[in-house]
Amino acid sequence: MFSSPDKIVIISMLLQVFLTFSVMIVMGRRRFAAAREGSLQIHDFKTMQLNHAPEQVLLASRNFENQFEIPVLFYVVCLLAMHLNTTSWFFAICALLFVLSRVAHSVVHLTYNKVRARFRLFLLGCTFIVIQWLALAVTLI
Repeated sequence: MFSSPDKIVIISMLLQVFLTFSVMIVMGRRRFAAAREGSLQIHDFKTMQLNHAPEQVLLASRNFENQFEIPVLFYVVCLLAMHLNTTSWFFAICALLFVLSRVAHSVVHLTYNKVRARFRLFLLGCTFIVIQWLALAVTLI
């Protein structure tokens, strides 16, 4: 049913979904820990006004939100390429490299949070998305 590049693309999308859920778990654990320690109160969660939350909570929340920004372009290009039967090994490898860059970005963001390293990983991931969109466009022209 699916060609080998399609399988790699699907696995890449599944890994991105797994990353999103993993970040959600980290975020939840950090929020609950902050509530237990008293740095967040239950009423803070009613309106999600967490501006005064500890930095680790804010980082996890921002990283989780980030999983619904650039990765949306990843899901769209992957689904569109599979639907149009234009996936190739090059496209599939770019998909996998995008997800690996996202994993590395999240690890940096959620641990030592060096802005330069994080930004470079973000740009790397964006580069793979642009390449995927260009590859799709070239196959359609």
